[in-house]
Amino acid sequence: MSDHTLLYGRELILREIFSSYSEDVIKQCSKRPAFTVEKGKYTCNRCQTVSRLKKGYPCRCGERCYYCRECIQLGKVRACDELISLAEPNQFQTLTIPALKWEGVLSDQQKEASLAIHESMNRNEKRIIWAVTGAGKTEMLFYGMGKALEKGKRICLASPRIDVCLELAPRLHSAFPEVSSLLLYGGSEVDYSYTQLLVTTTHQLLRFKEAFDVIIIDEIDAFPFHLNAALHFAAEKAGKNVCSVIYLTATPDKSMQRKIKYGEIKSSILPARYHKHPLPVPKGVRMKASLLEESFEQSAVIRHLNTLLAQKKKFLLFVPTISLMESLVPLFEQYFKCSRFEWVHSKDPCRKEKVTDMREQKLDFLMTTTILERGVTFEHIDVIVVDADHEVYTEAALVQIAGRVGRSAAYPDGEVTFYSRTWTRPIKRAIKQITDMNKLGIEKGLII
Repeated sequence: MSDHTLLYGRELILREIFSSYSEDVIKQCSKRPAFTVEKGKYTCNRCQTVSRLKKGYPCRCGERCYYCRECIQLGKVRACDELISLAEPNQFQTLTIPALKWEGVLSDQQKEASLAIHESMNRNEKRIIWAVTGAGKTEMLFYGMGKALEKGKRICLASPRIDVCLELAPRLHSAFPEVSSLLLYGGSEVDYSYTQLLVTTTHQLLRFKEAFDVIIIDEIDAFPFHLNAALHFAAEKAGKNVCSVIYLTATPDKSMQRKIKYGEIKSSILPARYHKHPLPVPKGVRMKASLLEESFEQSAVIRHLNTLLAQKKKFLLFVPTISLMESLVPLFEQYFKCSRFEWVHSKDPCRKEKVTDMREQKLDFLMTTTILERGVTFEHIDVIVVDADHEVYTEAALVQIAGRVGRSAAYPDGEVTFYSRTWTRPIKRAIKQITDMNKLGIEKGLII
């Protein structure tokens, strides 16, 4: 039989795990129907989504059952199913030695935010950290996390993006090497285990119930967490009745900004990066036509790329769609055949390796979709955005993309260029948001 600790704080489909556990273990678990039926509406209790199916479908139970399409990627949950959970006992011992082994130094604004985070974790409060890209949000979490772990609390740090989780997990393991930890995401090569510290994608939170004393949601403005009611419900469900929740973002939406403005949620605002240099402000350049429409070699974008390559500068080239990327790659392979470059997108099975090659400066440049708009750090790069007026580039996306530049104290400068045929509202607002944060940082004496 399987280790029953794997059920602690989890909420799973009984049908899927029944054969793995003894009757005694199953009896200790609480059960509830997978769906609630009210006024003819079927609501999934795993993700709180109302089924839009017009009728039930033939089911293994012999009846016609409704199922949930919203959370189907975690396994189909049917109206005849039961959800099973085993209470989280917090079997982690309190520590008499510091859990945190990180020996870095925080800036004054990071220290202030770090203490505020610790206070919110200690008081089981909600707090949002609005910090510009490259402000060092992860390092600000360390002190509060360390104190919570020393008290035996269980912590989950979740992000909507796998790439972000892949980058955060080794950093947290290095900071808390003696604390049991796990990286969990769909398709992960490592099986789930019961640990005190969990780094996971927000989708995986749907499989937890009252499991964590501290929940940290990174990149709350990112797809798919942003405006996804099911994932917001999952984050609420995964926390204990008494717990703290820390939200992290560089680009809060208008609703969250209003809550911050009117004091409806505790907040810490960090307008400057830890190295005290201003955020690179994007430059807008007009494109006469698409790269596929105008003379390729004579286009402003290609001339810009040639200049950067001649100066031996590394750069990211953002394109809005996979289809445009696939059309450009043959042209780039022919024209830039003496350069080392790769292309990466969400469906690329080798994206992790390509990002690593870029980080290790094995490439001259990397062509990418918005998959790399956030959560990845390259020490010394410029950024160019092609068709910045495309609908995929929201204000938040453009701010995040610009935030890839100048993150290192050794290389705080860099150029960001938005190429577009029209001057869109997201472009204007992104540049304004970056400019306003620099202004606030200067006013507070945080930018040199």
